[in-house]
Amino acid sequence: MYLSGNLCNNLNESNCLVWSNNQLSYIGQDVKQIPSLISKIYGPNAVKLDLSFNIIDTIDGIEDFTCLRELILDNNLLNDNIKFSFNPLLHTLSLNKNKITDLESLLNELSNKCPNLTFLSLLGNNACPDQLSNLDKDEEDYARYRRYVIYRLPYLKFLDSSKVSNIERKDANERGKYLKTIRPIIDEFDDNCERRVVRQIFTPLPTEDNSSGSHSGAYGRLKHRYTGKHSEGNRFIRNHEL
Repeated sequence: MYLSGNLCNNLNESNCLVWSNNQLSYIGQDVKQIPSLISKIYGPNAVKLDLSFNIIDTIDGIEDFTCLRELILDNNLLNDNIKFSFNPLLHTLSLNKNKITDLESLLNELSNKCPNLTFLSLLGNNACPDQLSNLDKDEEDYARYRRYVIYRLPYLKFLDSSKVSNIERKDANERGKYLKTIRPIIDEFDDNCERRVVRQIFTPLPTEDNSSGSHSGAYGRLKHRYTGKHSEGNRFIRNHEL
């Protein structure tokens, strides 16, 4: 059923919202967050929420959806600052094609707030090393990622639209905790400033005083040893050096 009237007029749209069987869709409306009017009216009863193809960068207001079991947020602008409300009922979460780069941060959030997830999809995010969106990754990178996510979210049955196999789950239980990807710590530098390497200048002079006019440590009698009567070196030896 398409709803118009007062609700859509307040949202500056007509036929913009679909509500059917406690499932709510608000797709492709270029909103940056969940409209508060939608949260208040439909939040308490919605079991599925689809907000795909918007420009959402925060899910503030998701706490009003207390019965939510499915959340679809594909093709938005959600990043590593995404925060969920505690919801043990949520079993399906789709975050395809967002701006998530930190897998560890996301898994910490999901394991604490959505502990019973059975379906999760992260395709198209930098945090997911799928070969379609990360050309520098290979099958081994993706397999390692899958096992670590399965280890962190033990109730998963599907990951990135692919069923979790018994072999994957067994492997995840055995060595998943060792497959965490460590993100490099980037040193902070001033803008337009490269890392500077301090090079120590080698000198044979005494370190206590290398100033001009003080080179006593560099002098000494030269000792040359030449063999052969007609050594070429003899042409360069001065009398005081013999």
